[in-house]
Amino acid sequence: MKEQKFMWLFVFFDLPTKTKKDRRKYTQFRNHLLKDGFIMMQFSVYTRICKGDDSVETHKKRVKDHIPPKGNVRMISITDLQYSKMETVIGIKTQEEKLEKKQLLLF
Repeated sequence: MKEQKFMWLFVFFDLPTKTKKDRRKYTQFRNHLLKDGFIMMQFSVYTRICKGDDSVETHKKRVKDHIPPKGNVRMISITDLQYSKMETVIGIKTQEEKLEKKQLLLF
């Protein structure tokens, strides 16, 4: 059996919030991400760890199933090694970013 590698799935979004309906759709989308185990890395940038490509595809589909009708949503997956090379240029890592992979998988 092939060993599955850890992958990070990023969701970047820019959704309208001008009307009450737009804000409701934004909130529903954001809440879905949180419920599905994503953590907020920055405003409108959410990420979660996945074990293998199948898990990445599962979570991509879940995101696609909840995308609001307006705005922009983008996704990218990277390996855990690539993620570990990310540099925080200014500011500090969030508490969630400091957690180990095993802790994140429990969410």
